[in-house]
Amino acid sequence: MEHVPRRLAVIALAILFTLAFGTAGFVMIEGYPVFDAFYMTLTTVTTVGYGEIRTLSHAGRIFNSFLISFGVVVIFLAVGAMTQTAIELELNQFFGKRRVKSMIEKLEGHYIVCGFGRLGRGAADELRRAGVPFVVIDRNEERVERAMKLGMLGVAADASSDETLRDVGIDKAGGLIATLASDADNLFLILSAKALNSRLRLAARVDEEASEQKMRRAGADFVFAPYNSTGHRMAQALLKPHVHQFINFATQSAGLNVNIEQVQVSTRSSFADRTLAEIHIQRDLDVIVLAVRKAAGEMLFNPPSDMKIAAGDHLIVMGEGEGLQKLEQLLTGVPA
Repeated sequence: MEHVPRRLAVIALAILFTLAFGTAGFVMIEGYPVFDAFYMTLTTVTTVGYGEIRTLSHAGRIFNSFLISFGVVVIFLAVGAMTQTAIELELNQFFGKRRVKSMIEKLEGHYIVCGFGRLGRGAADELRRAGVPFVVIDRNEERVERAMKLGMLGVAADASSDETLRDVGIDKAGGLIATLASDADNLFLILSAKALNSRLRLAARVDEEASEQKMRRAGADFVFAPYNSTGHRMAQALLKPHVHQFINFATQSAGLNVNIEQVQVSTRSSFADRTLAEIHIQRDLDVIVLAVRKAAGEMLFNPPSDMKIAAGDHLIVMGEGEGLQKLEQLLTGVPA
């Protein structure tokens, strides 16, 4: 609907030109004062028909006849164009909502981002970069429109409403990110989401440290305090600048094709029950194994080469995109 502002501008200019043209004509031909000339023009083009302010001369009647023909056409076209624009906006909104609803109904294992403020936008950007399906919910229609212009699925609604959560397929979702304005809103959202889908993974933001334990008790798997974490990182940047630079490089890729990923070992993989040395991850794929999270929950940092990996283990690895993709194919047993 980018043409709508341009269409409205053309309508406004056409009406202003007609009024200005008629006003100037009556001033020059009949010697009317400017306001009387404007009033005469307005009653003429709107076909109100109050009558002439003063009896028109022959030249004035010829001019007025032309003004009636031209002005009425302009007014009718303006009314028609505005009516068409209103209908287009209504239809576009109706069919747009139906299209978004249809796309959401097809999603499965997707993520729900509640709130599209600064934190919500950052979360949505990361999900989009990872190529996973997700839906944005925000009460602010302008924010939702911004998300949709970026190619995201967006819904303008109250994220804490059970009806809204059902509409975005929470029963089929894989995770939810709560970045609403207050801790109370996020806490209520977590409680509602967990009640609707007990398997859902939940990440929430908190402003107050006292809210962190409440959020975890409500069912949040991950709780983030942005202001605290930002303060720690600012101090670390001064105390350990090279460490800070490496962390940014590893987590944000710094514009390079380097990422940290987690890959689960499948029972179908031929590499299950083999040691890290036997599968030659770093030599053949140029991928570094940073840690291994065993199926039992134990996290082993910098695992030795003779450590045997088993089905259900998660490898935390770092490398370029192509190598990570090949490793995922090998460990999951899915052919390229």
